[in-house]
Amino acid sequence: MTAKGVNGNTVNRNERNGKREYVKTMLIGLLMGAAEVVPGVSGGTIAFITGIYERLINAIKQFTPGLLIRLKNDGFVAVWRAVDANFLFALFGGMGVSIILFARGISYLLVEQPIFLWSFFFGLVIASTWIVVRQISRFGYDLVIFTAVGTSVGLLVTTVIPLELSPTLWFIFLGGAIAVCAWILPGLSGSFILLILGLYSAVIDAIKSFEVDVLLALGLGCFIGLISFAQLLSKLFRDHKDETLAVLTGFMLGSLAKLWPWKETISYQMKPDGSKFPLIQEPIWPQSYIQITGQEPYILVATGIAVAGILIVLGLDWASGRFEAADSSR
Repeated sequence: MTAKGVNGNTVNRNERNGKREYVKTMLIGLLMGAAEVVPGVSGGTIAFITGIYERLINAIKQFTPGLLIRLKNDGFVAVWRAVDANFLFALFGGMGVSIILFARGISYLLVEQPIFLWSFFFGLVIASTWIVVRQISRFGYDLVIFTAVGTSVGLLVTTVIPLELSPTLWFIFLGGAIAVCAWILPGLSGSFILLILGLYSAVIDAIKSFEVDVLLALGLGCFIGLISFAQLLSKLFRDHKDETLAVLTGFMLGSLAKLWPWKETISYQMKPDGSKFPLIQEPIWPQSYIQITGQEPYILVATGIAVAGILIVLGLDWASGRFEAADSSR
């Protein structure tokens, strides 16, 4: 075979690998977007179980003022590679499409089929917690303490009484900056932070109605908050990885209280169209659910859906491992 033939085959193989990587990243973005629409589920959890978490943080942390200097000195192509722009565009593109497509459907399920929806995400997070624990390289009593602290914070967040902020553009911007910090943390939900701030309904309605001013304010807040927080996360993973993973494990364990399928709704939030959205809910046993709500708890179906969620996460983890092994062997 000629050198030209070898080079041609190498280029074609690299192109195929690049396209496959792009499609894979977009699919992960679709999953992250769908998860983030649900209050209590973190897009960061999906990023972690699919093996892109640290790559995402490392790409985001590159957005500093020094990037402008590098753009001037090294050019656009060098900056594009430095920020891993192909990866970020595929991921956030998939997320954007997913949020637009699924916002209405997931809002419907939250009201009409909450048991099935919560059961699915409960299973996702249980399996995800196991995957995070597997990443910890050692056992120590200090890590148990870090996990307990993370669990306490996760439980506290799910029991905070929601505020009633006016959905002005300023508060939407501020809410986006705060919520995005939870979005990138496995176990803490950005949409749940918006719910606590009393902004979730306004944001979902803006997405469904495509209110450009609200979406721009939210996007700008998310952009600034994400860049700032990614710097801290990158440092923690570099210098204190096991401790950070232990805290994240706790966050995920604490979030299970919010994801429990059977809940008693204590209060509702009125939406602009006059419909009601569950605001404060407390977990209850399935046997109590039928007595309190008068509705069927669907225990067997819910359990099956939770198991499906567990299997999906384990399947994603297995597939991610296979992809990494295949890429390293090339």
